[in-house]
Amino acid sequence: MSTKRATVYFDPTLHRALRLKAAETEQSISILVNEAVKQSLAEDAGDLAAFDERALEPEFLFETVVKGLRASGKL
Repeated sequence: MSTKRATVYFDPTLHRALRLKAAETEQSISILVNEAVKQSLAEDAGDLAAFDERALEPEFLFETVVKGLRASGKL
């Protein structure tokens, strides 16, 4: 697998915590950062999939919903 090099600047406290976690888990900082980025991107992909699934759902204006609730006596 080919890798690319990048320079990343961390807050000093965050960097210290990352170094400690790397030592505790016997993994490199690079592995920890790569896993965190993969997880973040996977969450984004999940969010995008949810948006796609709901794209065809009807839209309701908040104002219309509130008026309907008032008209039915629920507000």
